[in-house]
Amino acid sequence: MATQTTIEWTETTWNPTTGCDRISAGCDHCYAMTLAKRLKAMGVAKYQNDGDLRTSGPGFGVTLHEDVLLEPLCWRKPRTVFVNSMSDVGHARVPAAFVARIWAVMALTPQHTYQVLTKRPERLARMLGREEFRFDLVNEAIDDLVRDRPDLSRAFLARSPGPFSWPVPNVWVGTSIESDHYVSRADALRAIPATTRFLSLEPLLGPLPSLDLSSIDWVIAGGESGPGHRSVDLDWVRDLRDRCSAREIAFFFKQVGGPTPKAGGRDLDGRTWDQMPALAS
Repeated sequence: MATQTTIEWTETTWNPTTGCDRISAGCDHCYAMTLAKRLKAMGVAKYQNDGDLRTSGPGFGVTLHEDVLLEPLCWRKPRTVFVNSMSDVGHARVPAAFVARIWAVMALTPQHTYQVLTKRPERLARMLGREEFRFDLVNEAIDDLVRDRPDLSRAFLARSPGPFSWPVPNVWVGTSIESDHYVSRADALRAIPATTRFLSLEPLLGPLPSLDLSSIDWVIAGGESGPGHRSVDLDWVRDLRDRCSAREIAFFFKQVGGPTPKAGGRDLDGRTWDQMPALAS
């Protein structure tokens, strides 16, 4: 089921997969892993598969949810959707065929704007860059969905006569970068077929002097929150804001951070920064 969220840069979360594994310093205090442990203890069915305790945790094993996959097809009102807030679509244990089905659902619902965020852009670039992914896997998934749902066929053809567009125009693809050590993720992101690319620089753990912002449409920056949070230096954020401004890249400052998400507020130099690319219409 879609979940309303307090994340400032989106409206709804959709989790056709759950679970992940920590791969870098930005994962040290993963909110999703902490939440999965709590949801498992509450008996929530989606979070009963445990991950490897060295890199994951209780309730946070990578799991596919077929019953959740088709939910956006029932949403009438356009919305902005954060895809896999509790997982990573680029994870090696999410099969390419399932990723293709996610992309097919997004292509069949052009009224929504989807935000796909990964710490594994290299795998997405390899997958989405293959012609067989588009022509075989995604087309086949769309054909299956339209065949099984005649109502979708009528709606889809009314909105998108002929073959679906590639890249899917209402899908934004982004990657997370927490320090200068991981700026190569932006290079991998640029290799992903996408009409809108974005960077989530959160938790920002250091300055990013080597970050190349070419072909980036949106930058989100923010400090860390929660127990054991690591402080952000606002000069790191100012540098990013100024570089985005010089390139006319939309800039969104999510939070200063602290013991709680709202502890430090969202102001930077006396104002909030809430810029975003244009949404699907």
